[in-house]
Amino acid sequence: MTNGSTGEPDLWDVVVIGSGPAGQKAAVQAAKVGKRVCVIERDRGVGGACVHRGTIPSKTLRETAAHLMGFRARIGHHIDIEVPGDTQLASLMDRMERVVEAHVGYMGQQLERNGIEQIHGRASFVDPHTIAVESIYGAMRLVRGEIIVIAAGSRPRSPGEIPIDHEHVLDSDSILSMAYLPKSLTVLGGGVIASEYATIFAALGVEVTMVDRAPRPLSFLDQEILEIFVDSFNSHPGCTYLGGATATKVEWDGVDCVRTTLDNGWELKSDKLLFALGRVANLEGLCIEAAGLEASARGHVPVDADCRTAVPHIFAVGDVIGPPALASAAMDQGRRAMRVALDLPRHETFDSIPVGIYTIPEISSIGLDEVKAAAQFGSCFVGRSRFAELARGQIANVPDGLLKLIAAPDSLRVVGCQIIGEGATELVHLAQMAIMNGNDVNIFLESIFNFPTLAEAYRVAALDILGQVQTARIVVAATP
Repeated sequence: MTNGSTGEPDLWDVVVIGSGPAGQKAAVQAAKVGKRVCVIERDRGVGGACVHRGTIPSKTLRETAAHLMGFRARIGHHIDIEVPGDTQLASLMDRMERVVEAHVGYMGQQLERNGIEQIHGRASFVDPHTIAVESIYGAMRLVRGEIIVIAAGSRPRSPGEIPIDHEHVLDSDSILSMAYLPKSLTVLGGGVIASEYATIFAALGVEVTMVDRAPRPLSFLDQEILEIFVDSFNSHPGCTYLGGATATKVEWDGVDCVRTTLDNGWELKSDKLLFALGRVANLEGLCIEAAGLEASARGHVPVDADCRTAVPHIFAVGDVIGPPALASAAMDQGRRAMRVALDLPRHETFDSIPVGIYTIPEISSIGLDEVKAAAQFGSCFVGRSRFAELARGQIANVPDGLLKLIAAPDSLRVVGCQIIGEGATELVHLAQMAIMNGNDVNIFLESIFNFPTLAEAYRVAALDILGQVQTARIVVAATP
């Protein structure tokens, strides 16, 4: 796209580039206080990659896989429930279009209700205040904003050495376009996207091999939680995680399989391959240099704590600024950036953002894990509750779940929580509230939980901590 458009620009108080979670929330926040706002989106519908190619579609397929796996576990061995090998992938996702359409409709209606104009086209900076928008028909339009928000999102990284053809060798945007469920799948990567798709297809009966240079996937997680995750994945027939390995060559043999050669000399054969080694910010063609901005060495837009760039009236939010690259965090960034830009009262922010990983089983975490808590406080108390100890865990047949509650050593204040097991991304919010309110572990003993529920895990974990405290006091009292 070029910057050679002519004509007078349309004037706006706020121009938002991108309509994903971050951009949409920024636009609505500005419109709520009477600002004239437009949103530029290159896709046909609002929502960005999150809605159309990422979070919503993948989680819809995950829901099918998780329920199928759960049904198998709950009915015992008397009924054989298997997915036929020639199953069309679309038949497992026939709800996806309805889910996406519903979410796009909701987001679009919210923009319309708030008087936000939606402009369909590709954006490119002309100068720090002016953006050229090229429509799908090549027509050019200039828009000028007093405040500009870059919320252009990200796309899968596509290295030259991996021949991604979107048919046999796929990335995270094209993986769900497969016509049929493969019998086998190689996944290159050990991050969140790789782990989510690997476990989804494993639950559907696909033989999945994960390959990554790290000894374990999701290496930022608590090690105890991670061990349960890896054991769960490896328990699926034909599924394994290969750590400490790198693919040196990937090729479709032209007949029936993708051949992957590893640096240890091994060769893997699979029906399909998913390359999921990171994403890159959508800055290509945006001409941020014309606005006085430069990308960082990692390809992100540098910002301060308020998401303000080096150019004071330009903000950047969401995936374009890098980690944590979570939809929930992106929404908060969009709101916060706009409140700062418009000098509105700022809501109190908390450092602890819940992380939700939609693998099978789910994983969620907030605050400090035991390693970080011990480093910060010198020591910590760790309360554990295994789902096998809970009536609901046995009823739902999810005995491998674990909740870890982390408490400060002196005050017993809740400082973190890590959970693995179905429902983890919902359960973690109880810990979030305790951390935000500065509660100690007694809050979970003073609360009455429904029975039977997985939420009772908090009471069990709190009792575990108090038992450790009592033991420590007895030891101290007995010491001469």
